[in-house]
Amino acid sequence: MDKQQLAQSAAQAVDADELVRLTQALVRIASYYPGPGEQPVVDFLEAYLRGRGFKTTVQAVAPGRPNLIADLGQGAGGLILEGHTDVVTHGSLDQWTIPPYEARIVDGKIYGRGACDMKGGLAAAICAAVAVQKVLGTPQKTLRLCLPCDEEGLMIGIKAFIRAGYAEGFAGAIVCEPEENQVCLWQKGAMRVWVHFQGKMAHGAMPYAGANPIPSASRFVLELGRLQAALQAESRHEYLGLPWITPTVFQAGAGEGQFNVMPDRVRVGLDIRTNPGQDHRVLEARLRRALDESLEAGISARLEVFEDRPATETPREAALVQAVEQGLRLLQMPIRYGGVPGATDGTFLRAWAGLPIVTLGPGGKTTPHQADEYIQIEEMLAAARLYAAVGVLMLAE
Repeated sequence: MDKQQLAQSAAQAVDADELVRLTQALVRIASYYPGPGEQPVVDFLEAYLRGRGFKTTVQAVAPGRPNLIADLGQGAGGLILEGHTDVVTHGSLDQWTIPPYEARIVDGKIYGRGACDMKGGLAAAICAAVAVQKVLGTPQKTLRLCLPCDEEGLMIGIKAFIRAGYAEGFAGAIVCEPEENQVCLWQKGAMRVWVHFQGKMAHGAMPYAGANPIPSASRFVLELGRLQAALQAESRHEYLGLPWITPTVFQAGAGEGQFNVMPDRVRVGLDIRTNPGQDHRVLEARLRRALDESLEAGISARLEVFEDRPATETPREAALVQAVEQGLRLLQMPIRYGGVPGATDGTFLRAWAGLPIVTLGPGGKTTPHQADEYIQIEEMLAAARLYAAVGVLMLAE
């Protein structure tokens, strides 16, 4: 058989029933953090993959928070299929009509926390890798399953994976996040920022005895609206839309505060989302100017960028993108381009490791992190078949 026929054979080799069983098994393992964490999922999947002939490596990242790496083949120039093992908390149980870890099937959908983000995509990647093995045996190029921890936090898992050299020697990575099976070649960048305002505490009846940081912090937040408008006038992306500066935290004083105490400190948290071509260093300088212009007498401030995730873009001529498009045509699936509104582990695979990435996976873009989260089985199966086809196209000689 030629490579295209092998790719189609791999797609058909995906076991649909096993895909459903594996997704349900993963959803039933709570892996939010703080809480149970990712260790139980890694324990389950390491045994699962080792029993199917994959070479597995458990990379310790933090206590109870490992990465799992599973390889088929051992040569360079292969493909990474990436999916994180952590989920967000289920939140308030009374918001769920179906228990979050039951993995119940209703009308062709598997319900549960993490079903969409992203244990359905994770199961699809694993079942695809098993299908590639059925068709190619042990390929001369490596198919690597990268299953990191902490994507929902500071992404310590993928950072540790890259620092240890596990991303080296590959031709690209498919990030199996829920993107409605769109071919997402663009991801927004993100900056996480704390701004600390310092004043002087005083009695509420005698504010002249201190320096109130709240007006300066408030003026700064209002100034951010003008800065955001300027950024949006400068950049609008076809697939990512507009950049955003979103204040998400405003804390004054300690605890709940007291009505008759003027606080000595305020903390403002910002979630900033950028488009390709927007320089974060330039944006940081503009934030600092806005901050300086907002301060009243007696108030000082400190701006801290504690997480910086650049926007990413993968060229359409990359071999991985070509293989994905070819796989979609072979399986008679539509080629639909899209953009990722948030950062993913792929952000660092692209920015730090230099890999071409395609973010493509089953599940609605707005479904993650909500009560009654679900994944459509048909969409998940389509993704698994595509991953298997692309795997063969990238690995077969």
